Amino acid sequence: MTPLRCAWAGEDPLMQAYHDEEWGVPERDPRALWEKLVLDGFQAGLAWITILRKRDTMRAAFAGFDPTVVARFGEADIARLLADPGIIRSRAKIDAAISGARVFCAMADRGEDFAVWAWSFTDGRPLRGDGVNVPARTDLSETISKDLKRRGFKFVGPTIVYAWMQAVGMVNDHDSSCFRRDAV
Repeated sequence: MTPLRCAWAGEDPLMQAYHDEEWGVPERDPRALWEKLVLDGFQAGLAWITILRKRDTMRAAFAGFDPTVVARFGEADIARLLADPGIIRSRAKIDAAISGARVFCAMADRGEDFAVWAWSFTDGRPLRGDGVNVPARTDLSETISKDLKRRGFKFVGPTIVYAWMQAVGMVNDHDSSCFRRDAV
């Protein structure tokens, strides 16, 4: 018997696996939270399946999304990335990933843990959507977006931030009929 999933998971096995195993699961690792924020920024204007299909190549190209390594990327690295057909080759998004790594590292240098910072907006607990009306953005995603931008992050508008919040489990927006709704 096929489980009932959120409609967006569709029929693609890669999307279904992402839905079933990752999306909405509370993520507490700072590096993983940053990786997912970067990937959501890369997704802007594209279908999420495009990111999923390129994710492994992007991880390799961006040194496993290790912010301490990515923060040191220079022009040679940017040229390498722009020439890599396995990733999203947007100069603006690549620059945003590198500058975001630098901001992430600056936060760590000041003793700010990215995960503690992110989860502070929800008092450390996942918020629960109503399972029917899923917004593209919320007042909270606007607040987080403003704080990210103030810190120097890019490609972090309120819609991208809300998608990230859903992906990392800060908000549970699984459909009310979805088998994952109560599991996460």
